[in-house]
Amino acid sequence: MLTKKQRDLLLFIHEKLQENGIAPSFDEMKNALNLKSKSGIHRLIGALEERQFIRRLPNRARALEILRLPDSESSAKPDNLFQPDFNKKEPVSDPNMVDIPLHGKIAAGTPIEALEQYENIPVPASMVGVGSHYALEIDGDSMIEAGILDGDTIVVQRCDAAENGTVVVALIDEEQATLKTLYKKGPDISLEPSNRDFETQTYPANRVRIQGRLVGLLRQY
Repeated sequence: MLTKKQRDLLLFIHEKLQENGIAPSFDEMKNALNLKSKSGIHRLIGALEERQFIRRLPNRARALEILRLPDSESSAKPDNLFQPDFNKKEPVSDPNMVDIPLHGKIAAGTPIEALEQYENIPVPASMVGVGSHYALEIDGDSMIEAGILDGDTIVVQRCDAAENGTVVVALIDEEQATLKTLYKKGPDISLEPSNRDFETQTYPANRVRIQGRLVGLLRQY
């Protein structure tokens, strides 16, 4: 499944290739999708390449090849990370377990574009308690000193505010999600990693929206 922005970019590239045989520039893509910076385009291109919708041709500037197109309009999913109904908990066979939505990987080191929902997974009912919850897979090692490792699955309670020192999922500029420890510093919000090799990210508060707080962790050995 593609997010709406991934699909829009793919179709825009396809249209330009059909017109003149040349892929659009990153500036053209940025303007077409109304993004603030080309870094967002780099992430979208990487996601499309990973999903095998496009291929970058080596040793050629602006060389992109369309491998396949979305099957239909229905293949597009909203860009918002948390559009699914989090209050819906499907019944599972074990009464001590409850299903919650599992999203894709969230980079614990670098903010990434908002993620899609892939499936539901069962988690211990005692872990989620009250409220709505979702799960994310960790990709990166910026939170290793907090015991959150690459490949872990975290359980997050949905909320829009958190106290200082809380590990949160934060949405930056409405398009980039990251897992960090929250600290409020005057008009700003700092998102602090738990790895001395990574730097703290500080943003004006109006650029950061809290999407949930960490309440549990699942790990397979």
